[in-house]
Amino acid sequence: MHRRHDLDALRVLALMLLIPYHVGMAYVDDWGFHLKSAYTVEWLQWPMIALNRWRMPLLFAISGIALGLAVPAAGRMGFALRRSGRLLLPLVFGIVAVVSLQAYCEAVDTGDVAPGLGAFLMRYWQFRPWPGAHFTGAAFGFTWNHLWYLAYLVPYSLLMIGLASLLRPLRALLPSGSLSNRVIATAGLLLPVSWLAWNILVVLPDHPPTHALIGDPFVHAESLPLFALGFIGARWQRGWDLLLRWRWPTLWLALVGLCLELGIRALGRMPGLDGSEAWMLALPWAQTERIARALYTWTALLALFGWARAWLDRPFRWLPYAREAVFCLYILHQTVLIVLLYWLRPLALGPWLEPMLVLAGTFAGSLLLHELLIRRVPLLRPLFGLPRRHPARNPASPSAVNAPRTRPPAPYPPDPSAAG
Repeated sequence: MHRRHDLDALRVLALMLLIPYHVGMAYVDDWGFHLKSAYTVEWLQWPMIALNRWRMPLLFAISGIALGLAVPAAGRMGFALRRSGRLLLPLVFGIVAVVSLQAYCEAVDTGDVAPGLGAFLMRYWQFRPWPGAHFTGAAFGFTWNHLWYLAYLVPYSLLMIGLASLLRPLRALLPSGSLSNRVIATAGLLLPVSWLAWNILVVLPDHPPTHALIGDPFVHAESLPLFALGFIGARWQRGWDLLLRWRWPTLWLALVGLCLELGIRALGRMPGLDGSEAWMLALPWAQTERIARALYTWTALLALFGWARAWLDRPFRWLPYAREAVFCLYILHQTVLIVLLYWLRPLALGPWLEPMLVLAGTFAGSLLLHELLIRRVPLLRPLFGLPRRHPARNPASPSAVNAPRTRPPAPYPPDPSAAG
């Protein structure tokens, strides 16, 4: 199987979108975040909602696909241990050395601690609860903030690897030529949308997302099936061909779902209705809005995979570097963002200059840390999910000439964030 450049590029773009999204979280009105700017605006909610619905489902689906392409037929125990290690090491290091800076800025902002990073870290590294404190993770003594994605990938990946032998017959049941495209399209639309709608209508009201791994049924009910679907269907060639063929219909359906959700939300913010229009209140607007959200989430994923297949399945020159750098940027970006905002906010730079500096500084700071420090220091590379570098052999040396041939490159990158 050739390397899937479209999945590589789509994963890079999906992770890079986290930077403007999290910058937007600091400036969107009425939404909670670890540190908020003084220049919040309400209109940001609309593009943020449009992005929010599919950004994390896309990453979990790509992770499942990557694992389905990479899992070996034999030696799965060693494979599972290696994958878990390459996820857990950046997660633990991130909690200790990266996210701890976010916790400090938030704790000072909420008034839980006095300024003084050294004293805060010495207390934070004891991993004891902070009685009476209000910053994220105070009840547990630590936080993983945006790195929750890694914490969820570990059990999901172990579960799929452990069930790989049982799931292999399911791959054989995937339609090849026996079912018509119409049947596949109907089932492939109605079943996932029904599941997502049930999750939003029934589970979400009583169990909002916590990202705490334990006691987070809504996120698990959304993310684990998408991860499993990606794992099972990773090598289903007919499915990929149909996604390419149906990229326009899925895009239009996604736009319909998005317009319905945002339109109903906009109606809900209109001034009170008079008696002649009160009949509108009897319509099931809330349920319709949530079903539209489910339709948008699923069809947006299908459209993204189809259009990536059409536009991104080629060996871009920037892709090898971006494939390695993006996971490091994912770990760093929110800490760089919050530290920048913590420094810039007292300067009162205005509602345009401050967010522009935070956005540009987050990109630049994360990239420079990766390029100038992390990728060049062997001890830091595994702490940020990068493979260890092996010393290059001299092509003219006998050891290079007589060296055994290495295996061909894997069909999909063995990076921890994608393959788990």
